[in-house]
This record gives sequence, C-alpha cells and structure tokens, in this order.
Amino acid sequence: MVPPKSKFVTYYRVSTVQQGRSGLGLEAQKAAVGAHLRQHGGVELASFVEVESGKLNQRPQLQAALLRCRQTRATLLVAKLDRLSRNAAFLMNLRDSGVKFQAVDLPEANTLTVGLLAVLAQHEREVIGQRTRAALQARKARGLPLGTPRDLSAYQPAAAAKGRSVIVAKAREYARLIAPEIAAARAVGCTSLRQIAAYLNDRNVTTPRGKLWTAAAVRNALARID
Repeated sequence: MVPPKSKFVTYYRVSTVQQGRSGLGLEAQKAAVGAHLRQHGGVELASFVEVESGKLNQRPQLQAALLRCRQTRATLLVAKLDRLSRNAAFLMNLRDSGVKFQAVDLPEANTLTVGLLAVLAQHEREVIGQRTRAALQARKARGLPLGTPRDLSAYQPAAAAKGRSVIVAKAREYARLIAPEIAAARAVGCTSLRQIAAYLNDRNVTTPRGKLWTAAAVRNALARID
C-alpha cells in the first residue's frame, strides 16, 4: 500500500508592495518551497501570500493559512523561518497553536530555534521541583506532616462530567471552524448532507477525528453550529 502524501499549506511573505508586484523575493521563496516538495514529497493544498512587515504579528493571510491547516490537518510550509516572524514569542505561540509548521531553510526550527524557550522554561520548572522536594524533605526531617491522603471518589463523577464537557466544547469549536466550508458547499449548490460531505472530502477538510465526512457527521456538525 502506497503511504498517503504529506499535506502542506504554503505561506509566503514579502515586506513591501513593490516586492509583491515585482515578484522580488517571492519567486525565490516559491522556488525553495517547490524544490523541497519535489525532494521530500507532499501535496500543496493551498497557498497564501502576505505583503506585510515581519515586525507586525496581525497578518490576515497567515491567519487564513493557519485556518486552512486546521481544517485539513496540513502542515504550514515556509521557505524561511523569518517569513513567519522574527519575534520569538510569536513563533512560540504558533508552535503551541496546534498547527505544525516547517521551514525549508531550517528543518529543525521547531526544536532548535523555537524550542529553546521551551527548554529554558523546562529548566526553570525542574529547579522549582527540586526546591519543592528539598522543602518536603526538610519538613519530613523535622517530623512535620506532609499532608494526609484524601478520598477522591466523590470527585470522580464531576471529573468525568468535566471530561465530557471538554470533548463537547472541542467538537463545537471545530464545527465553527469548518462552518465557512459548509457555507461554501451550500453556495455552490450542495443541498443534501451527502453532497456537503463529498464537498468537504474533496477539499481535504477532515472531521474532528481526522476521518472522511459522512452524512451523519455533517448532521452532527450542523447541530453544533446551530
């Protein structure tokens, strides 16, 4: 069985209108991304071009690209890491958003560049943990109580209910995420649940579980949207 190709949404950014019109910088980015796809394999689902300074983090085309990634469970692909941002905090938030991304010029950017802040935070947590353990050992050496076990059985139903509510909330959030795609399906004449499901599948939009859409799944999504 031939494994499915990786799915990518490509994002390009140029800093000035002149660069956007002339293709200066943009052509080089597209060439690098194209070479990467040919070498490593993968299919480009959509492409977005932004004309904006890297100092600004409010970029509509990037947000549209991220939305498309979430809808299709694709990876955001850029030619250079600085096409996303030069702001470390912005890149860290992007990493935590749940959208995977790759930079052609720095394939290990997720771990070697953006992940540096995470490593520092982890080190800080470890230091705090060591201090906490040392404090507990000191209390134990003085014969002080470290706390008494609690009967948590009374909390189990509440915990289960909270877990269900989290699942429902995520399903509703994803339904709102793909609502524009369902509206687009209706706009082109898809009237039945089966037709909408086929439209979403053709667009590589997956269900919350990453599966193909069925009429029943569309019905559930519509119920959550309404």
